[in-house]
Parts: sequence; C-alpha cells; structure tokens
Amino acid sequence: MDAIDRKILTVLQSDANISIAELADRVGLSQTPCWKRIQRLEATGVIIKRVALVAPEKIGLGLTVFVQIETADHSGPWLEKFAQTVASMPEVMEFYRMAGDVDYMLRVVVADMAAYDGFYKKLIDTIPLKNVTSRFAMERIKATTAYKVPDLPKA
Repeated sequence: MDAIDRKILTVLQSDANISIAELADRVGLSQTPCWKRIQRLEATGVIIKRVALVAPEKIGLGLTVFVQIETADHSGPWLEKFAQTVASMPEVMEFYRMAGDVDYMLRVVVADMAAYDGFYKKLIDTIPLKNVTSRFAMERIKATTAYKVPDLPKA
C-alpha cells in the first residue's frame, strides 16, 4: 500500500458514500485509477465491506454491556462450540479471545436490563462457563469505526 491507498482508506472510513469523482480529487488521482485502487483494496481484503452505521439508541438498543468470560475448558471442541454459539447471537457486536485473567470479552448491545437478562440466561444455558462478569456502560463517550491509517514506514 502506498500513500495514496492510505489516503483513500482514511477518506472512505469517514464517508463510504463519497463519489468516486470527489474521492479521486481529494487523493490526487483521476477517477479510473482511483476506482481501480478501491477494487484492489476490496479484492485483497483491506476493505472488508461498506456499511451504514446506525445509532443503537435510535432503534431502541440503549444498553451496552461488556461481558468478561472465564472458562475451565480450553479444548478445541469446547472452543469451537462456544465460538459458534456466541457468534450466532445477534446481541453480540464484538467477540474476542483474550490474554490474561479473562478468557473472552464480548460487547453486547440490547434494549434494556430485561433484554440483557434474557441474553445472559441464554448464554449460560448453552455451554459450561466458569465465571461471567457483566459491566454496564453508563455513557458512550467515544465510538468510532475508523482506524488511523499509519503513514508509510520511513525508508
């Protein structure tokens, strides 16, 4: 990736609906080479997909919960079943395997405490877990989907 690819990524992360003409102008290219670069970034998996971002509270999803999970079982079959189960739960927005004293971290978004209670019961019924700790977000201070694209390494 060169500096222009990096500029394209920075602009698209802030506005994926920008016209090719405007994007090309902002990164210093003509339209066809700009479009070809975007296609290459998509084909190589740098750009995964383009989406609309929705304000969760505007659609009735006002509670964000960070769920820390510890397990006594670290076997392959257990992990495969756990990963499939959790990944299929629509309330789970992010799902990470962690290093340290917590094995897994989830970011769960639900309507309210009753909805979270239902999610929690479904989670603990599906597979054996050692410990589940829930932390409730009181306020979202910053949320972004845009990564700071690093500059090219200095030669």
